[in-house]
Amino acid sequence: MESKPDTIKVSANHREEIYASHANLFVTVKGSSVVSGNEAMKKAKEVSQLVEALTSFGLSPEAVHLQGVRIETASGGALAPLKSSSAVYRLKIQCEKLDQFAEILDIISSQKNATLERVEWKYNEDEARERGLNTVVEKAKSKAQKVAASLGVKLLGVYDFIENAFDEEMPVPFHAQAVMMKSHADAADEPSLGMDIQHSKTIHVNVEIWYRVSAF
Repeated sequence: MESKPDTIKVSANHREEIYASHANLFVTVKGSSVVSGNEAMKKAKEVSQLVEALTSFGLSPEAVHLQGVRIETASGGALAPLKSSSAVYRLKIQCEKLDQFAEILDIISSQKNATLERVEWKYNEDEARERGLNTVVEKAKSKAQKVAASLGVKLLGVYDFIENAFDEEMPVPFHAQAVMMKSHADAADEPSLGMDIQHSKTIHVNVEIWYRVSAF
């Protein structure tokens, strides 16, 4: 069995805060009629009103997606068996430019039947992770060279390499009730959003490297 060569172990870490580059807003719209498929975007009155308001603001029609429809049926009871149906439409709105985020929230809050359920923040994290990896590898290499010089040995190569990476994202202080629609009487007022309109997370990258060294 081959014995382990002489090695020294060094570790290095890097952390970097990055900001969200875009976001997805998930919205439910309560409609007075049931329309299935993409036709709902035009024929369900409450949905079409929201879509029209968003596209009038400048958002692309392709940025609004219908994700599902839930039918709600109300009965008049045993003496009134006739039933009426309404629907709850689930939409995803893509906000590619975060400088439009506050205005989009305002539009949603102005719609009487729309509720913002949650926000999904999106990041361009690949470049940050790659940048972090390059940084920690250089740190580890520099540290290994200093340790080897202090010990009077030479670095011969890498025996083992372990990388660990994770993201740390704080929850958004967001309550759906705070961004529910305002009445038309309050439409001129500034909306009480109750949430951040910019968000960040921290990228962590850590490496542990075992370097082969010459004999002591």
